[in-house]
Amino acid sequence: MSTTSPEKPRRRARRRRNPVLALLGLSLVVAGLGILGWGAWQYWGTNIVAKQEHAQIREVIADDWGNGMDSDAIGLLRVERWGDDYEVPIVKGFEDEDLARGVGWYEEGVMPGEVGNFAIAGHRVTHGEPFRDFLELREGDLVEVETRTHIYTYELENAGDSLTLDFTVGWPLQPVPDPDLRGEQPTEPKLTMLTCSELFHTRDRNVVFGDLVDEVEKDVAEA
Repeated sequence: MSTTSPEKPRRRARRRRNPVLALLGLSLVVAGLGILGWGAWQYWGTNIVAKQEHAQIREVIADDWGNGMDSDAIGLLRVERWGDDYEVPIVKGFEDEDLARGVGWYEEGVMPGEVGNFAIAGHRVTHGEPFRDFLELREGDLVEVETRTHIYTYELENAGDSLTLDFTVGWPLQPVPDPDLRGEQPTEPKLTMLTCSELFHTRDRNVVFGDLVDEVEKDVAEA
């Protein structure tokens, strides 16, 4: 009989984790979650907040107009092609914080209905995406702008996907929005609408122009 004792099972050597690699992996996971969270906020969160603010601004406009006073927002925008329920406040300014509150109005231009260039801009995505369907606009579409005293209707001259310009091109904001008429004095009311040409960051802008075709004076209360 053999007296050899049975072999003891070998213990598997434990692999030591590299703390640097573990920390790097954790950092990548956290960064990835941060990027996903930022994207979700930009794409969905800002829309929710902006649309709530649009509704609040419309309420303020209604109260101010009902009391015979002009509001901080200059009016309401409606676009026939975008449906009967489309109504977005037009606020002063072209800065990011302005475009987050509604459609922005270029303050160096003219007011709705006035002779000259009434220029407005809006986001296609994020911050309420008021111009999301901009590329669906077609020549002949009607755009309505309501102020405290009037309702102005403009008819578009071109389609939303027909003109793409680099954001540094400034002639669409001229008093006469025509590259060949720099420095000319305006003789008629014009509408210019601008938005990003892509759903995400881009240097390009899509632009449409319109002519005033109707003006209705409202029966309004005086302050």
